[in-house]
Amino acid sequence: MAALTSARLPRLNGTARGGLAGLVGAGIGAAAQFGVVVLVTRGAGQETAGIFFAATALCLMAGGILRMDAGNGLVYFIARSRPFGYRCTRGYVRAALVPVATLSLLAGAVAAATAPDPAVRILAAALPVMTCADIAVAATRGLGAMRPTVLLSGILQPTAQLVLVGAVVLADAESVPLLAAAWALPSLPVLVLSVLWLRGRLPDTPYLPGTAHDFWRYTWPRSLAAAIQAVFQRLDIVVVAVLAGPVEAAVYTAATRFKVVGQLVNQGLTQAVQPRLVRALAEGDLARAGELYQSATGWLVLLTWPIWLGYAVLAPWLLGLFGGGYASGVPVALVLAVTMMLATACGMADVVLTAAGHTGASLANLVAAIAVTVALDVTLVPGCGALGAALGWAGGTLVKNLLPLWLIHRRHGLHPFGVHSRAVLASWRAR
Repeated sequence: MAALTSARLPRLNGTARGGLAGLVGAGIGAAAQFGVVVLVTRGAGQETAGIFFAATALCLMAGGILRMDAGNGLVYFIARSRPFGYRCTRGYVRAALVPVATLSLLAGAVAAATAPDPAVRILAAALPVMTCADIAVAATRGLGAMRPTVLLSGILQPTAQLVLVGAVVLADAESVPLLAAAWALPSLPVLVLSVLWLRGRLPDTPYLPGTAHDFWRYTWPRSLAAAIQAVFQRLDIVVVAVLAGPVEAAVYTAATRFKVVGQLVNQGLTQAVQPRLVRALAEGDLARAGELYQSATGWLVLLTWPIWLGYAVLAPWLLGLFGGGYASGVPVALVLAVTMMLATACGMADVVLTAAGHTGASLANLVAAIAVTVALDVTLVPGCGALGAALGWAGGTLVKNLLPLWLIHRRHGLHPFGVHSRAVLASWRAR
């Protein structure tokens, strides 16, 4: 048994090291995003903050829909092309970017021309840059590189947002359009730098007929799922703003801001593990896939559960950082902490499901999750405000995690915990 453990530990430590860079970027990004919320809530009135948070939530929802999950599609196809010297990867990048850029330009132009709110018009104009930047950065991960993701998406973009939003707030400019512009501008250097990185590394091979067909045949079910996921992640803020007003939306955003910590830690691990999962499942190596899944889940629990327990205990004090009027968000914080601990224990179940090619099942799961969320929100938000939205989000989150967990167990016999979890714990104790 000791020999088995020692043989497995190098692999597990490799996974941990592979995710470390993503976790560093995730931590910096989470701190910067938290700083943006603190600056806006303390530097602007609750109504201004609520309008700003609702506008950026709408922008992120639109971007998530327009990206059509092309980034994850690129990770899948580029990672699978590694044994063949990454041939045809330029064709896959082109197949992903051209339709996304075209749809984003059209949607942004229509919204910028018709939206009555100037902040929404500014964010609409930034949509094409934001969507293409995310896809270009994702393509670098398909080549096995984490540095562009960490430096550009993890550090540069959120840090620049913090600096620019802070400059607007310190100038006493309680202008939602100016805040929106400061928040959106950093996507431009991310796009430029990631494209330059790709141009120097992608093999210069001709575009082959059928590349776009193959790419979107795999990606389109996940595109719908990604659109629903984008709505699922941000709909609650918009619903609270519409049904309970911008002040309740500001309280809800502040109380749930720590949600991004767990999401970014999960994202950091996912970005490192996903290409390996795709290759393992493509080769039919369920043992390796199970090892990756269990080790990632183990690290996720070890890294995030102390955060959620601490947030539940310190919620009254932490919410005071946002300024007066936010203490009413303590019940929301408690719901958030418990739900995120349960979701974390499921690991990256949906990532495993899609890496195995079951994009249609992932779509069905997300439809069920958002249906539960909307039903609970419509029922609870008018009477309970921010707490009602938190309960709606919690219900949808549990559905979103438990359904793929059941499916990967049923179809592939994969579990989030097992012998490799014990190896992770042993590695953690040895540090």
